[in-house]
Amino acid sequence: MRKEQKDQLIDSLCEEIKAYPHLYIADIGGLNSVQTSKLRRAAFRKEVKLEVVKNTLLIKAMEKSGMDYSELFQVIKGETAIMLSNINNAPAKLIKEYRANDKNATKPVLKGAYVEECFYVGEEHLEALVNIKSKNELIADVVAMLQSPIKNVVSQLQSAGNTITGVLKTLEEKKAE
Repeated sequence: MRKEQKDQLIDSLCEEIKAYPHLYIADIGGLNSVQTSKLRRAAFRKEVKLEVVKNTLLIKAMEKSGMDYSELFQVIKGETAIMLSNINNAPAKLIKEYRANDKNATKPVLKGAYVEECFYVGEEHLEALVNIKSKNELIADVVAMLQSPIKNVVSQLQSAGNTITGVLKTLEEKKAE
């Protein structure tokens, strides 16, 4: 590959890295073509961009991106794939679900990730990354918490209304007697 081609690849990879706020580095080496295409389809459905990249080109693109990804450089060895996503936990869920669906699968393996401005290095962080709530999930939690007191007030008012109605009916019946 000529230098111009490498520079073009580095530039396009750098633009892709900049376009997504969450980056995962995984090892998908050893998957056959059927497994790889199955993984790619699952990634597409979850809106995760999956790309197999050369390590040196990835490191150069990361350096060129303007972000300090140096904590992840130690895991960029062997066969490397990057997973880019706008949803913070989508790639982690993809990895976990893929391995759960195929009992014999030991790959993909999480090497590292940059999620919510934090670095995670190693497979042992997969479960923590799966459990990180996405922005939409956090918004839903906040809305539910805000609605809870309102629902309590409304139910108390409805209950009080029923109580007052009952008292009035009882007084009316006593008056009629």
